[in-house]
Amino acid sequence: MNQADFQTLLPVIVLTVWAALLLIVDLFIDKEKKGITAILAAVGLALTMGISLSQTGQTSLGFSEMVVLDGFSTFVSILLLFSGLMGISIAYGYLKRMGIERGEYYSLILFSIVGMMLMTQAADLIVVFIALELLSIPLYVLAAFANTNASSEESGIKYFLLGAFSGSFVVYGIALVFGATGTTAIAGIAATAAAGTANVPLMLAGSALILVGFGFKVAAVPFQMWTPDVYQGAPTSVTAFMAAGAKIAGFAALMRVFSTAFPSIATDLTPVLAVLAALTMIVGNVAAIAQKNIKRMLAYSSIAHAGYILMAFVAFGNPALVDDAISAAIFYLVAYAVTNFGSWAIVISLEEKEGKGLALDDYAGLWRSNPLMAVAMAVFMLSLTGIPPTLGLIGKIYLFRVVVEGGFIWLAIIGVLTSLISAFYYLRLIVIMFMKDGEPKTTPEGWLDLTWGAMAIATVVFSFIPMSLFAWASEALMK
Repeated sequence: MNQADFQTLLPVIVLTVWAALLLIVDLFIDKEKKGITAILAAVGLALTMGISLSQTGQTSLGFSEMVVLDGFSTFVSILLLFSGLMGISIAYGYLKRMGIERGEYYSLILFSIVGMMLMTQAADLIVVFIALELLSIPLYVLAAFANTNASSEESGIKYFLLGAFSGSFVVYGIALVFGATGTTAIAGIAATAAAGTANVPLMLAGSALILVGFGFKVAAVPFQMWTPDVYQGAPTSVTAFMAAGAKIAGFAALMRVFSTAFPSIATDLTPVLAVLAALTMIVGNVAAIAQKNIKRMLAYSSIAHAGYILMAFVAFGNPALVDDAISAAIFYLVAYAVTNFGSWAIVISLEEKEGKGLALDDYAGLWRSNPLMAVAMAVFMLSLTGIPPTLGLIGKIYLFRVVVEGGFIWLAIIGVLTSLISAFYYLRLIVIMFMKDGEPKTTPEGWLDLTWGAMAIATVVFSFIPMSLFAWASEALMK
């Protein structure tokens, strides 16, 4: 490994070593003091984030040009590390309260983030697949982490079986692309396609299979079947991390692969992506209306938001709009991550053992028992709907603008209409919190309260200064 290899993958290498050492150190930490493991995991993430920040503006290729360091990978890696820190902060007290606190939880989180970061830096389809498995396997274990709970074990099994099934689509797709172009390097695929020497039908079939595999990971329709059951059965802290981290990594890989490797067939794929985006928005929002469990409601909500992000991909067929589309998608991922962790932190605050406190009616009277928490949850619901003054509204505006400029006005109309549909179930929770009588029991925990409080403030404050955030996202382009 030469200096360029080391520099390109420095954050990934550091976090991998830290996660491995954490497993060993945890053996010497008393069962009653696993909070130390959580703190050490957070320190590792903070250290890695510092290294990633120091690489801002740098570009390099490593390991025979199989991995790349650029503005895009740096930005998304920082977002993933932030997600890891939020995931640890909401898990710290939750695991202890649920009686499932074990040190390996935090190492699994770190290893999953390693896979996510590697996926953002992948410049070869083989690395994409390796990263996909590396981020997925720890999540399978984490979904079944509450092994005393049958629902958690069922969640882990379902996620594992369907995850392995979707991984086979990615492998087969990569094989077809290799057969069509003679290479798995993303830049090489693009060059072969541009030269006109690729087998276009075979490459189109391969790219479609890769899209199917990642469609599972980001929970796009019709590959979303696993999401509600897995989200409901998994420990809530795992669900929160999965909803943000896996989605960010999946979309980051899709953006790099489809904007770089397959630009010549983007026009052929555009109608397919547009239909997928429309179906995902419609199914996610309509199905969420019928849910009475907050975890299932937010699960269908995450499906719907995958549809909104997919809207950006329809602009890939127009080379002049690719940069704007990537910037809009990245911005929306940031807005979604902030809102996601805030809302799930409040869900964890109300959750009790044996699944109690997860029904929508359990939020009745929250305004009286904990006004600040009720206001924060209202902010998150408004942001997910796309109502001012929230970051979610700004994110949707950027996405809709790109779609309209790309000529898909009908898709933007569906996006607006489905947002109106989502207002029903998001605002329903606000009505329950503020207008129904009840005495919900909330669990005061320092890190948990800090998380939802900080995320609520960020959701509102950044909506007034979105250009600074969008400018940073715009700089994170693959040059």
